[in-house]
Amino acid sequence: MSKREKIMQETQWTEEDLRQISDHGITRAEVEHQLELFEEGFPFPTIVQAADEEHGIRVLTEEEQREALETWSSALRDPSVRVLKFVPASGAASRMFRDLFAYMEGGEPTESVQQVLDRMEDFAFYDDLNKACMLGERGKGARRLIDAGEGRTVVRYLLTEEGLHYGSLPKALILFHKYRDRPRTAVEEHLAEGAKYARPVSGTVHLHFTLSPEHIHPFKTLLSRRQSDLEDTFSAAYDITTSTQKPSTDTIAVGPDNRPIRDEEGRLIFRPGGHGSLIENLSEVDADIIFIKNIDNVVPDSEKSSTIIYKQILGGVLVQLRDRAYHLMEELRDETRVSASTIREVEDFLRSAFCVETSTHSDSTEESDVVAELERNQEKESTILTLRSLLNRPIRVCGMVRNEGEPGGGPYIVRSEDGTTSLQILESTQIDHDDPEAERQFRESRFFNPVDLVCCTRDFRGNSFDLTRFVDKSTGFISHKSRNGQPLKALERPGLWNGAMAYWNTCFVEVPADTFNPVKTVNDLLRPIHQAVEE
Repeated sequence: MSKREKIMQETQWTEEDLRQISDHGITRAEVEHQLELFEEGFPFPTIVQAADEEHGIRVLTEEEQREALETWSSALRDPSVRVLKFVPASGAASRMFRDLFAYMEGGEPTESVQQVLDRMEDFAFYDDLNKACMLGERGKGARRLIDAGEGRTVVRYLLTEEGLHYGSLPKALILFHKYRDRPRTAVEEHLAEGAKYARPVSGTVHLHFTLSPEHIHPFKTLLSRRQSDLEDTFSAAYDITTSTQKPSTDTIAVGPDNRPIRDEEGRLIFRPGGHGSLIENLSEVDADIIFIKNIDNVVPDSEKSSTIIYKQILGGVLVQLRDRAYHLMEELRDETRVSASTIREVEDFLRSAFCVETSTHSDSTEESDVVAELERNQEKESTILTLRSLLNRPIRVCGMVRNEGEPGGGPYIVRSEDGTTSLQILESTQIDHDDPEAERQFRESRFFNPVDLVCCTRDFRGNSFDLTRFVDKSTGFISHKSRNGQPLKALERPGLWNGAMAYWNTCFVEVPADTFNPVKTVNDLLRPIHQAVEE
């Protein structure tokens, strides 16, 4: 009996269970497959090597950078090209304030907490916090309260609904940076960024934010107050859309025995399937070129120049690769007219651009031998079909920075079951740390992914790809959580830039470290690059 059959036999679904599963837009078979994954776990990918400057990561020359910038400039002047900036912004900022929550609930002030208290005036949200304290504490401001030993009171006004309620807001709505006129939230900085590198000839900048349902209203409220001012500042119009993660991407929660657990009312517990579930949201946006960047990786205007330049460079590289792929797909359309030299050209392009090694012919085969081979074994049609399937895929260009100890996925060359190789971004959880060779590759990796992507999601005919067809569903990981003190296991779907894009054609390009300035904790806002006061 297979594990799947065992699970089906042992799991007794009630009629209410089946209704609940259906209401999520999920099938019984999908849920049982999820249970099977809890039992079996996820296979580790076969790593060929960590990508580096010699294999898999392009280090652009100054001339190549200039050409990419010119290509991007031309793309923005094309009225038929629709550019969009896609920002995953669903998560609450609670993790950003983890140490402050512990302190508010009675914990001793850690070094990070003490830094926040000592430098409270340096935060962009200080004025709002100070007003909240004065209103609630009979005229006592934040600094006065802190100096009087009432730091927990100030933190309470920062995190709870008594004041700013930052502990429940998304990062998108947190005030990040000071300006002379007024401070900006993370979402406002993304609007400012978009106007600098994603504004086409029409002047309209298209942005899409993924949000939790409870954050839609405050998000739109902020835009109603600030969008017009930002449009005037940057001489741009903004077309802003939002979406929420689909319930059909939720995954069932299980206990330590890998069997479904239930809430106090006896109902199954489902949890969001992780940011990889956003591949469905990405698949539904209408754009020729899509920039993807996390909500917290923004800086003030005076520090944006490097980010803007390299976004344009990555966009230009994408357009160059896209145009080349489109041309070669046209060359492959008519099997009867495809020459051996064209086949060789496609293979060379896949290899040099995306590290996709095919098994159609060996590298040592001479051109005349290729011709003879094709004529002799009549494998031409099969070869062309293979190359089409490898070439006709979504494309992503990913900025990679030198690994300086920041958390994030790393770039690797990976071999799939069919023998082809490709470039992949892998998280630490996807590495078999018990395998000495895999562990060595992980330790020696010199780059990591700062989530800096530019994507093409249309085929050579201009049709949008169904991005869900390019997901490696065998990837993902199992996380350990708790609910009301009850331990549970949660299934994280393939990450958006990991398994959810596994079957994309990928190009890694080195970008400087100063393009990566994430705000993971509130203390990160005290770094010099986030402290510049703008005119």
